[in-house]
Amino acid sequence: MSQSTPYSPVHSEGATRAGRWLVTCDHATNQIPPLIEGGTLGLAPADMERHIAYDIGALGVSRALGEYLDSPVIWSDFSRLVIDPNRGADDPTLVMKLYDGTLIPANRDANTAERMELCYTPYHAKYAELAARREDTVICAIHSFTPQLNGRPKRPWEVGVLYASDTRLSAPTLTHLRNAGLCVGDNEPYAGHLRGDAIDTHALQHGRPNVLIEIRNDLIETDAQQKEWAQRLAPILEAALSDAQV
Repeated sequence: MSQSTPYSPVHSEGATRAGRWLVTCDHATNQIPPLIEGGTLGLAPADMERHIAYDIGALGVSRALGEYLDSPVIWSDFSRLVIDPNRGADDPTLVMKLYDGTLIPANRDANTAERMELCYTPYHAKYAELAARREDTVICAIHSFTPQLNGRPKRPWEVGVLYASDTRLSAPTLTHLRNAGLCVGDNEPYAGHLRGDAIDTHALQHGRPNVLIEIRNDLIETDAQQKEWAQRLAPILEAALSDAQV
């Protein structure tokens, strides 16, 4: 981003597309806004390229998926280490001080209110606007996960489906992914719900069908892999939505 380009914490495309999906990417980039700690959190550049800073490959999958589904896409443009838009405003992990064994120096005494105003609130405002653009919106959140956390066993799943109380869309998505021959995590590698998270805020609280998909990030490192996964996921999601009859 050049100095002459105003910083925006949120981007979207395809608002006029005909599809009923809204594809979201909460952890799209590793950007540190210039107004936050002078644009650095005190981490080495190599750490900012790791999964702790953003969901590697998820943005490319999300944008391509939006094209295949003829539906809008929204993504954040700030690192999850600045503030995590997939956490409730009162969640203690909203601003992480330690992540996968790495301390985040600038987060020890972070000005959370400043980060909320600059990043978190505008992202969720745009999210709410796009979700409300039609009455039958269906939300698909795209995330990625690391193949192995420090000191933990390797994760076997190629893709995971996360969900909370509303399984209308997640259940048939699980079935179709398995039928495609993939190693699928059922609420793995994470549990599918945190109070106040993005799906809770924009889907569950409004009765909107939803699914959160986690893709192992070594499978979506390149543009070609990201497009391939989007092309694979689009018909699976459409079939699952048809099965769900919502």
